[in-house]
Amino acid sequence: MYEPIRSKSVHSTMADGTTDFPHRSRGEELDIQLAGHLAALLTVTDELRALAPGADLDTAADRLAEQVTRLRGGQAPARLPVAAARPEPCPAALHRRAHTLAARALVVAASRADTAAAILTAERMDAHAATLEPRELASR
Repeated sequence: MYEPIRSKSVHSTMADGTTDFPHRSRGEELDIQLAGHLAALLTVTDELRALAPGADLDTAADRLAEQVTRLRGGQAPARLPVAAARPEPCPAALHRRAHTLAARALVVAASRADTAAAILTAERMDAHAATLEPRELASR
């Protein structure tokens, strides 16, 4: 009455877990996401260094680069040359952006229990918030 099934069903093939693409663990995905946030924060930090060079920003950039390199398995991040600042810079906007990026990185670092990255991003958040507070108070 019915013809017998000669191939596996789609559902059993999906359940086997044999797929053509590699799977990453949750930890690997969080590492990739954290490295991306830290690399973006490093870029903004380099832009700030171009506008107002200082030992604090140099140290922060070096520490961020170390963390990105660690998370990427030894691959160093691309760096912005210090002389490549925008023609019309807005330091307050860069500090706000850096604060936001550090906050995002902190959330990811906390979820993956990466103490070194969490401490670094919390320090960067504090540094950028301290830079913004006097300017924002003066504009009111």
